[in-house]
Amino acid sequence: MSYKGKYKPKNPKKYLGDPSKVVYRSLWERKFMVFCDENDSVLSWGSEEVVVPYRSPKDNKMHRYFVDFIVELQKKDGTKEVSLIEIKPKKQCLEPKNPGKRTRRFLNEVMTYGVNQAKWKAARDFAENRGWTFKVLTEDDLFKGKKNG
Repeated sequence: MSYKGKYKPKNPKKYLGDPSKVVYRSLWERKFMVFCDENDSVLSWGSEEVVVPYRSPKDNKMHRYFVDFIVELQKKDGTKEVSLIEIKPKKQCLEPKNPGKRTRRFLNEVMTYGVNQAKWKAARDFAENRGWTFKVLTEDDLFKGKKNG
């Protein structure tokens, strides 16, 4: 199976947006799509359907952040919850450790971390302003009780 591709929802009516244009950029995203598509408590979902403006620390300019997912869940108590979900490796959620010397790799990791933090703060504020939640899911969330893979 390819790491990138098109996903064809089994329940296209649940999909927010055009169900013929659902693209995954990692197998982890695909796994989450299957969960959303097949889980009865997920009322509706979309992939990269929500755009959040954010200021990048890289160039101090405004950019558009396409959040991985929006999901509307029916909770056990009958209430509905809307969440914006980002799927990322845990490594990208942790501040990079300084190796002592400033390698290009370390500087890239620092910049990626800084940009992600700016995106996530904007997404958190965007979600809170609408009564939604914002969550970053890592391999720990996607593969509970299993070896990563």
